[in-house]
Amino acid sequence: MRRALDWAIAVGVAGSLLVAGLSARPDTALAPLGHVLLVAGGLALVARRRTPVVVLVATGACALGYQAVGFDVPVVAYLFAVYAAMRAGHRILTAACSVAMLAALPLAILVSPHDWAGAELFTQSRDVLEIAWLVAAAAAGEALRQAERRADEAERTREETARRRADEQRLHIARELHDSLTHQISVVKIQAEVAVHLATRRGEPVPEALLAIREAGREAARELRATLEALRDDDPTPRHGLEHVPDLVARARTGGLDATLTIEGDREDVPASVDRTAYRIVQESLTNVARHADAASASVSIGYRPDALVIRVVDDGRATVDTAPEPGVGLAGMRERVAALGGRLRAAPRDEGGFAVQAELPVERVP
Repeated sequence: MRRALDWAIAVGVAGSLLVAGLSARPDTALAPLGHVLLVAGGLALVARRRTPVVVLVATGACALGYQAVGFDVPVVAYLFAVYAAMRAGHRILTAACSVAMLAALPLAILVSPHDWAGAELFTQSRDVLEIAWLVAAAAAGEALRQAERRADEAERTREETARRRADEQRLHIARELHDSLTHQISVVKIQAEVAVHLATRRGEPVPEALLAIREAGREAARELRATLEALRDDDPTPRHGLEHVPDLVARARTGGLDATLTIEGDREDVPASVDRTAYRIVQESLTNVARHADAASASVSIGYRPDALVIRVVDDGRATVDTAPEPGVGLAGMRERVAALGGRLRAAPRDEGGFAVQAELPVERVP
């Protein structure tokens, strides 16, 4: 479609120039050459999108040629070439060519076979008109180029915004799946394993359904960790916070863990991001205790300080300084959350055995 339009414009301009040249009927033996230059200048416009600079030079040369031959025909093809070159962004080169063109046109007319007696005023008037047309063509090309650039930027911005929102939503969902489902699945899996262990110790037959639940829990936990391993994000609008920590501790007790909760200092409101991060740290820590620590007890303490909120989760599991467990996805997520708030996190085995997680989250009190 665009190719056909280019040919239509080129043929139309060439035809118009040829008709104007035939109407002029210059009394010169070089008239056939002038006709060829008129047509060539118009047909050159077919390539103005691909090679605008070449077309600019070609149309300018043709215009100077037929003016020198004696065809007093407007440089219409060159105006189209100026428009195309400006639209393509060749502003400096177009300006330089146009200045050279305006300087060379009077010379071409001087060497033409025209009778120049009394034609000086006419030439000056035409020079002014040609400058006006050149400025108009250049301005039109530049205006369209700027409009296209703004349209492209707007489209790119819309696409980037849509992609960013989609990524944020996807990562938010992934975060929630990891933070919530991993904890629930771990509780189900631990309870199933405890039931299987107790039945085996008593010499009782283990129901197939219980074994299936245990295996399904293990597989679900593995698949969830593998799927969400690299997806971490932070949501400033929490649905769970410090007020839900007692529920986490109570849920840990139902899995056979002797869990306690201690709150130190005066309870005060904290920023939403700190509130949510504190909840997730306790949740992830208790999940790791149930999943990896082989612990009998765990203690959770939350300390309200004037400048910070301190969360500490300690267990009496099998971790030692010499056998420190490799950090997993949950611990990496905790570090990311704490770092995002400018806090500090220490997660390591204790000298006396077991594992300790301590986070200090700076706060600015909510009035």
